[in-house]
Amino acid sequence: MTNNTIKVIFNPRSRGNSNGEANAKIIAQLLHQANLDYHLEITHYPKHGTELAHHATLEGYQVIVAAGGDGLINEVVNGILQADSQKSPTLGIIPLGTANDLAFALKIPCDLKSACQQIAMGKTKWLDVGQVNGHYFVNNSGIGLEAKVTHLNDQMPQFVGKLSYILAAIKGVLQFEPWEMRLDWPGGSYEGPITLVSIGNSFRTGGGFYMTPHAVPDDGLLDFAFGTWLNRRQVFFLLPQTLYGGHLNHTLVVYKQTPSLKVSVPLSTIIQADGEIIAENATEIEYSIIPQKLQVIV
Repeated sequence: MTNNTIKVIFNPRSRGNSNGEANAKIIAQLLHQANLDYHLEITHYPKHGTELAHHATLEGYQVIVAAGGDGLINEVVNGILQADSQKSPTLGIIPLGTANDLAFALKIPCDLKSACQQIAMGKTKWLDVGQVNGHYFVNNSGIGLEAKVTHLNDQMPQFVGKLSYILAAIKGVLQFEPWEMRLDWPGGSYEGPITLVSIGNSFRTGGGFYMTPHAVPDDGLLDFAFGTWLNRRQVFFLLPQTLYGGHLNHTLVVYKQTPSLKVSVPLSTIIQADGEIIAENATEIEYSIIPQKLQVIV
C-alpha cells in the first residue's frame, strides 16, 4: 500500500448501517490508527457515490473505498470506470449493507476494524466486470421476477437482511406472470415464456440466494440461469432451493456460462444490477463481460 491519500465514500443511509453517520467517525478513527492518509465524503442522494467516485478518479486517487452496501459499491464502480482513466483506482470495500454479497464472495470481513485492517494491508486481486446496456456491475444482475423482487424489496425499508429479500420474493411470486423473452448467446438461444433471468459475475445475491452458484468473478465469463414454463406453485417450490443452489436440478431451469447475452422482452422488464434498479421498461438488453477490469483490495 502506498502513502497516497485514500478516498472513502460513505453511505450513512444504507439499510445495514444502523449507526448511520456514527460509523463514519469510527471508520475515520480506524484508518487514522492504521496510519492511512484518507479523505472521507458522505453521500447525500442516489447516485451521489458515482459522482464522487468519478471526480476522485479524475483527481488521481489511487484507492477509492466504498463504505456501504452492494448498491454503493455499484455506484462507486460505475464512477471509477465511467471516468475512463488510463489507470483506474483500486477499489476498497467496508461492508455496511444488508446483503454484502460481493464482500462475502471476496471474504472481506463485515466488522469495521477487520475491514479497515484489510484495506491497510493492501492485498489486491483483479475482478471481471459485467455490463448491461452500458451500466457496469460486479456481482449480479437480473430481469423478470428477480428484478421485480429487488423493486419490491426497495419498498420494504422496515425489514433488513435476508428476511427482507425473502418477504419481497414471496410477494413477487404472488404477483408475477411469466414474461415472453428471447435469449441469444454464443452457441445457443431460447424463445418462450420465462420467469426470471439471473446473471452472475459472482455466486450469491440478496444476502443468501445462490442463483448462479458456480459463478467465479475472475474467470472471464458470466453465469446465467433462467426458468422456463414455471407456474406459481413451481416457483414457490424452487424458492427455498435457491438458498443453496438446488434449483439447478429442476428440469425447467437452464444454467449456462457465456461472455455475452442478448435478451428481447416485447412487453418490457425491470433491470436490476447489484441490487439497484437501473431500468424500469427495458425491451432490448445486452450483457457482456470485461475480463480483469477492476482491481480490488481483498
